[in-house]
Amino acid sequence: MNKIIELREKRAKLWDATKVFLDSRRNENGLLSAEDKATYEKMEADVISLGKEVERLERQAVMDLELSKPTSNAIRNNPNKNMDDEKTGRASNEYKKAFWNSMRNKNNIEIQNTLKIGTDSEGGYLVPDEFEKTLVEGLLEENIFRQLAKVITTSSGDRKIPVVASKGTASWVDEEGAIPESDDAFTQVSIGAYKLATMIKVSEELLNDSVFNLEGYIAQEFARRIGSKEEEAFFIGDGVGKPTGIFNDTAGGELGVTAASATAITVDELLDLFYSLKSPYRKKAVFTMNDATVKLIRKLKDGNGQYLWQPSITAGEPDTILNRPVKTSSYVPVAASGTKPIAFGDFGYYWVADRQGRSFQRLNELFAATGQVGFKASQRVDGKLILPEAIKILKMKG
Repeated sequence: MNKIIELREKRAKLWDATKVFLDSRRNENGLLSAEDKATYEKMEADVISLGKEVERLERQAVMDLELSKPTSNAIRNNPNKNMDDEKTGRASNEYKKAFWNSMRNKNNIEIQNTLKIGTDSEGGYLVPDEFEKTLVEGLLEENIFRQLAKVITTSSGDRKIPVVASKGTASWVDEEGAIPESDDAFTQVSIGAYKLATMIKVSEELLNDSVFNLEGYIAQEFARRIGSKEEEAFFIGDGVGKPTGIFNDTAGGELGVTAASATAITVDELLDLFYSLKSPYRKKAVFTMNDATVKLIRKLKDGNGQYLWQPSITAGEPDTILNRPVKTSSYVPVAASGTKPIAFGDFGYYWVADRQGRSFQRLNELFAATGQVGFKASQRVDGKLILPEAIKILKMKG
């Protein structure tokens, strides 16, 4: 943790030095010479690199903490009672053991009978409950959107979410006059489940090696591939065979500001975007943008001469713009003609619906000629912005 704090402080000092250099080298038109521009960009790149290293060390610290937890608990109840027997279905140790033996192709009648409780309709097996938790945690680490959104779990079918479309109002009335009716109007947003799948190949030599951590490898690969495609859809998905993203023209966030330029963003436009969001939503609002857009904004100052972008010096805290957290994703569009490079709002109003049960299937024959075994992993998920007014979008001039 001391190393993280040290790097954060070093990053903050470097950013202060970068700002001083930028202010001292601007000419009367506010521009830099080619040489000074190259120096500034190198200093800025060092700030970005330090930020990435801090993020990596923070993830490592979380992982170290998880791995340092005790592997067993003290016995505080009747030692004659078998605690494993209390778990049933996909949560039982028997199912977990049978599942991974099946993945390693150690098939027998006992294993097949045990796995019947988790048979998937498409021929695979639903993953054990404990492993599914590992997958969810992996998705959270790979997918910044899940850290911001509201995640729910559905058992089957569409989930109907009631939303207030318009609110009732009060009225001034005469003494003993009739009070006009004014009811809230309700509508519904339906969240379904789209299938997201990937194929993982493992050599037979690795699979037969008892030291090879098959469970950890599949969890990591599943999280990386699925998390990446999820995040892409949650940002820019068009709702056709995939979730609807916040930047989609239909059912996405509301337009807050249209920039006057196709490639540049001004301080006033960021302020307009900030205040286009209703104040109740601003309490938990977050900026999301591409790293390239952050680079555009780093040079901007407010009316008091303070830079809008501020690096975090506290462990676990994100960088900020206008005192609100900034999250970056490569799937957010870059600032170009007609694109939408910035979203600002309360992402808790974007709902991610996980259909219960992720499925794995071992494919023995498909890659047999190359000495490999395939594993098909799939899940069903949907995502929608429940209240469009909760997220405002900045759009570049077309």
